[in-house]
Amino acid sequence: MGEQEQIGRRRALHRLATAPAAWLAAPDEPRRSEASGSDSGSLFRAIEQIAGQQEYTHSFLGNRFRSVEEYRRAGRDAVFQALGYNPGAVQPRPEVVDRQDLGEFVREKLVFSTAPDCRVPAYLHIPKGLKGPAPAIVDLHSHGGMFIFGKEKVVDLGRNHPAMVEYHKQNYGGRPTSTALVRRGYVVITIDAFPFGERRLMMDEDLKYGWDRAQYSVETVERLNKVCRAKESTLVKSLTYAGVTWPGIVAWDDIRTVDYLVSRPEVDARRIGCVGVSLGGYRSLFLAGLDDRIAAGCVVGFMSTVRPMIQRHMDTHSFVHFVPALHRYLDFPDVVGLRVPRPLLVQQCSRDALFPPEGMRQAVEKLEAIYAKAGAADRFTARFYPTPHQFGIAMQEDAFAWLDRHLKPAGQ
Repeated sequence: MGEQEQIGRRRALHRLATAPAAWLAAPDEPRRSEASGSDSGSLFRAIEQIAGQQEYTHSFLGNRFRSVEEYRRAGRDAVFQALGYNPGAVQPRPEVVDRQDLGEFVREKLVFSTAPDCRVPAYLHIPKGLKGPAPAIVDLHSHGGMFIFGKEKVVDLGRNHPAMVEYHKQNYGGRPTSTALVRRGYVVITIDAFPFGERRLMMDEDLKYGWDRAQYSVETVERLNKVCRAKESTLVKSLTYAGVTWPGIVAWDDIRTVDYLVSRPEVDARRIGCVGVSLGGYRSLFLAGLDDRIAAGCVVGFMSTVRPMIQRHMDTHSFVHFVPALHRYLDFPDVVGLRVPRPLLVQQCSRDALFPPEGMRQAVEKLEAIYAKAGAADRFTARFYPTPHQFGIAMQEDAFAWLDRHLKPAGQ
């Protein structure tokens, strides 16, 4: 092609590119130029309409179920189906890799099996001087964008990584809950949820930092956390092709943790509770709703109806909080409501920016209605605190006292 032909072609392409859209068969359909104030922009109205067409078919507040037992059975079947992960129960086959006598209590670091090819790291805290099997707590750690540490979020190791010192201060009022609970007389277990702590993602180019987190600087922790956060969507895509869900793995591991806990001679299997904030609250929501061995369940900083969250509270949450197809059947309060009539405590932060205030209020109202319909209104407690998203000392004290009432004999 000659030089003049090239110039002519460029001019023709320019005219085509800058001309009105006459090449369309017909002009675009007119639409209102209306801001939605939504995480999903112009698509929010369509999503809102789709959501409005869905019913929570397995809610106890509908007319489907004639009894609490029927609701619990059908609801749990629906939740497990949506979670999409059931590799089959296995023997825990625990291995204690370290044991420390810390005066008031003993701390064991161990690994145990939750699936045929899955070994999960955990800390188990055992009070000294037990007179017999004791009440126990499954302490479920939070997310907070901190992937490099998991179980350490709720444990005071004495000498904590500087990143954890700050994390404890911001999220737990400076008092990690597992250590506080063992001092209160509970056997306490906490695991690394997938993929946190020793189960975290490491990219090839980051292997140069090694796996020993004690050697990480705060800057290295921040850098590796950023990598993990950016890989959440990759994790979800990969697990989808593997035929499972991320929240399914998390919930399964938490249930299997109870399997291990009840195998310990120090534990009274009739007196097990669970507690957690944020992702830990989400994990507690599922564990308490799905496992009858949880005699007292405490959900902190994660309770809302989901519909009000769609507009402005999608980008504030991790992919782990989304279970495909679950909300055709059940809302979040319906899921934890599957434990009715067993005791439930929900603690909310009224200044929590992760949830819409109306969603938090609606969730409490739904749970009150579920427990009332089941004739167990006195077994549900909800409290709001004038704080942002956290599990501070005052909230902990209320939660621990509530656990004491339901898990400890009078006077213990």
